[in-house]
Parts: sequence; C-alpha cells; structure tokens
Amino acid sequence: MNISTRFGAKLPLLSNLVPIREVPKLGFLPFSHRKRGFRSGFSKKMALNVEKFDVGVENQLGLIRSATESNADEAIEALKAGKVIAVPTDTLYGFACDACSSKAVNRIYDIKGRKHTSPLAICVGDVSDIEHFAVTDHLPHGLLNSLLPGPVTIVLGRGESSILEKSLNPGLDSIGVRVPDSDFIRIIARGSRSALALTSANLSGQPSSVSIKDFKNLWEHCICIRRWCATSRSCRIDSC
Repeated sequence: MNISTRFGAKLPLLSNLVPIREVPKLGFLPFSHRKRGFRSGFSKKMALNVEKFDVGVENQLGLIRSATESNADEAIEALKAGKVIAVPTDTLYGFACDACSSKAVNRIYDIKGRKHTSPLAICVGDVSDIEHFAVTDHLPHGLLNSLLPGPVTIVLGRGESSILEKSLNPGLDSIGVRVPDSDFIRIIARGSRSALALTSANLSGQPSSVSIKDFKNLWEHCICIRRWCATSRSCRIDSC
C-alpha cells in the first residue's frame, strides 16, 4: 500500500521497528503518521514548494502512529540511552540528544561530521528549567517568559553550576538556549529530565533539511521523527 503524505501532515513518530529494504545499512527504523493542518501565515509559495512523499510507507516502515504525548516514550527512552533522534523543530529538521551525556554529545558531532569547536544550542521543556543550565539571575523579571516558547535562541552565560556535559561547546562560557513552540519536543525534553542538544539534521556545511528525504543518508544513525514542515526562515540554531 502506497501512502502519499501531503503538506500539513501531523508530526509523526517513527515507531515500530521493521526492516528497510531501500536503505541496506539502515537496519531498522521506526515510523508513524497523522494529518495536520498547516499554521496560518505560511506563504502559498512555501506550501507549493513542499514535495509530496510517495513511498510504500506501510510496507517498508510498518504501523503508522501519531506523535502524541502517549507515544513519546520511545523517543524519551532513546534520549536517556544516549541515542540521537531526528525531530522537526520550529523551523527545520534537527538532530537532538541528551546535552548532559558525553556519549550522546560526541555522537551528534560524529554524525554531522562537525568540529567540536562549533557550538551547539540546547532546548528545554520549560522556561523554569533554563536556570539549571545557564545563568539567568541577571535578567529582568519576565523577560524569558515574554520571548519563550518560540523560534528564538537566547545566548546566556553557562555558569559554574551548569550541569551540561563539558564536551558541549568546550572553551565557551556561553550557551544558546531555546524553549521551542513544538509541543512534542518540549514533552520529550521534560521526559528526559535533561536539556537536549539540538542542531540541524544535515552534514555540517550542507543545506538544512526541510524534508525528511533531505537527510535520508543519515537515517541509519538515529531514530527519526517526521512530519511535513515548511517555513520562510531558519533561526540561528538551524545554521551550521
């Protein structure tokens, strides 16, 4: 059965493990899908540019489920185990891992072929979590809540009390912090009880991914979470 995924599909969680014939090295990949209307404000031009994904999804990837809070457990467990997952951010597709795990942070650098001197941003589930990873006591009351959640990266001092992994942005005393609009990313960040290191889902120096097919060559390295995504801009966290 071929399933054509149109623009506006709801955030799908690649969930049951089944073999992928198309990607021999991939081994096993989880998957799911559900429709969703696109946000108001997206330009017609961007909507027309989003390709349709027409493959034998059910045959290749197995049962399709929506990425709701009740289905987030696989992603949370993967993060806790030091794995890298792929998620749609507020703008583009990104790779995420536990920002307090040396194994996970080094893995995300390896997947992207990224220099360890190139900084990664983090995201957390709630504004109140930021103080555990960065210095916030100098900020005006209510400032962070007025900016977040949203597609904004705030650069803050890391501070001596930060529990972030030391190999994350070595040599820098600052860190970019996000609380994304995406409910699903915030759910898995809360569930992981940590901050997520977040970067664009691509090889370092290559164009950012607006479609899951854009980083197909990297699927074998992560658990993929997918939905159709279109945007007219890319925020700082998604650039290499």
